[in-house]
Amino acid sequence: MPKIVLLTGASGYIAKHIALQLLQAGYHVRGTIRDMTRADDICAALAPHLDTRLDFVQVDLTRDDGWAAALTGVDVLVHTASPFPITQPDNADDLIRPAVDGTLRALRAAQAAGVARVILTSSTAAINGSALPPGDVAFDETNWTDPDDPAISAYTRSKTLAEKAAWDFVTKEAPDMQLTVINPGFVVGAPLDARYGSSVGVIARILQRKDPMLPNVGFAAVDVVDVAELHVAVIDQPATHGQRIMAVDRFIWFTEIAQAIKAAYPSSRIVTRVAPDFVVRLLARFDPAIRSIVPSLGRQDRIDNSRAMATLGRGMRQINKSVVATAAYLIDHKLV
Repeated sequence: MPKIVLLTGASGYIAKHIALQLLQAGYHVRGTIRDMTRADDICAALAPHLDTRLDFVQVDLTRDDGWAAALTGVDVLVHTASPFPITQPDNADDLIRPAVDGTLRALRAAQAAGVARVILTSSTAAINGSALPPGDVAFDETNWTDPDDPAISAYTRSKTLAEKAAWDFVTKEAPDMQLTVINPGFVVGAPLDARYGSSVGVIARILQRKDPMLPNVGFAAVDVVDVAELHVAVIDQPATHGQRIMAVDRFIWFTEIAQAIKAAYPSSRIVTRVAPDFVVRLLARFDPAIRSIVPSLGRQDRIDNSRAMATLGRGMRQINKSVVATAAYLIDHKLV
């Protein structure tokens, strides 16, 4: 009998790729969604790649209803569900509370159902949200973002606190739980349908030339297929129990992303100019979305991705190619 995997947040950009990898690997996948009308859309996104359908259950991160039934008979929990906005909310608790409470709700339900193997999707935001400690040369899985750092965004705080809550739960309440955490960076790569995440929205924004200049910021980035394959690869790797695994290819500047797209589409009018930092700081006085990137101006993070490569047994997909593939999908499907 194939293992049954409960995949939370199955309608998400990353989650759909995880579902595809799980199904291709022979797992039976049960996806959680808040709105059952989304079930057909998810199956339609996967249909061009395989003829297997998911089963679906309706649960909500903010409610206990349905979780016990969702986890009945499940062998592995892959918990991806978490909010990821492109702009920061006015009230930080709108992000932090569902991220933390939802993670604990899923883990408690798994424990009650006797599900020991849990894969949690976190973020590099929980690792490199704060400055690199003195003496360190690159961020790795031993680093933690300081959730009390006043410079970090609500999203960064939410991912850090949610992951810390998960590790604390396992340490204090579920010592037999086999938890592995995947910490993806800025995720790009062709989506499986028109419903894509905020990171792909950044590529769409560049293609739509919404900004006259680009901020001097960058991202520790990764291809979505690498992220999905890591979630599947660790399921049967006991060595990853109790590990965090940072999923990143390399750091890439915003302007590098634009330049890669411009090179692939030379007749386009893609903006590649970089805005002076003082202009960004001035605009930040009036725009909260811009204000959230000010601490990242000019900051280039070095990332040690050796654990991810060892887990996959290969190198990561080149992020500049992933950027172009993302743009090509958006253009070919007339999404921009």
